[in-house]
Amino acid sequence: MKIIPLSEGAFTIDKTKVFVPFNESTDKLNDRPVGSLLVEVQPFLVVTDRDVLLFDTGLGFTTTGGEMQIIQLIRNAGIDPSSVTKVLMSHLHKDHSGGLCSDPKGSERRSSLTFPQALHYIQRQELELALDKDTASYIREDVICLEGARQTMLLDGNGVIDEYIHYEMTSAHSPFHQVFKIIENGRTVFFGGDDAPQLSQMKKRYVAKYDYDGRKCMELRSKWWTLGEEERWTFLFYHDIKSPTFERGV
Repeated sequence: MKIIPLSEGAFTIDKTKVFVPFNESTDKLNDRPVGSLLVEVQPFLVVTDRDVLLFDTGLGFTTTGGEMQIIQLIRNAGIDPSSVTKVLMSHLHKDHSGGLCSDPKGSERRSSLTFPQALHYIQRQELELALDKDTASYIREDVICLEGARQTMLLDGNGVIDEYIHYEMTSAHSPFHQVFKIIENGRTVFFGGDDAPQLSQMKKRYVAKYDYDGRKCMELRSKWWTLGEEERWTFLFYHDIKSPTFERGV
């Protein structure tokens, strides 16, 4: 497998849940509001023998030329964006789902799938929640293109896709959050979304206030960290600035 982090940059976020760009060379975290967290926003491409998998889709920014940033990042990595076969969504908070929908004509309404050739996998109840109404975390317009689309594969609970992509609904960071484990050719790659967003969080036992079920997140991280060492997992960290991937047990 080939793993390609697609960094959209560093941001701070506070209780307003607004993502503010952060330049590590010139900005200071202490200048941001009290309680601000410093995070990366970083989808991943994983190229397997059968698929080009995209894990989450970023904030949905566009370039100065009007192209979706996620498309440009994939192209910059030397991959044709049209070769993405599956989009695997951990959950639909705006920093993970912003790149799902676009409009090639540049209208204000993003009504088309950014990756129309790919199958999109999401928990059924997570999509229903995101479509219900706008909140600080969910933006209905960001996910409306999934509703009724033939490329939308709605999942219920836990299961396996194509015999090697394992998914588990955890209901930890968000009510219907899911994680993915890819097992191929003796290698295991784990994407925990916001249940396991940073390397530092895997090594600590604490309950985060911003999680739907913080205690469950803590317990899951501990479990995965132990399993990862035993089974030599490669972890993908969506919000880690310094360590996008980590080889456990190697």
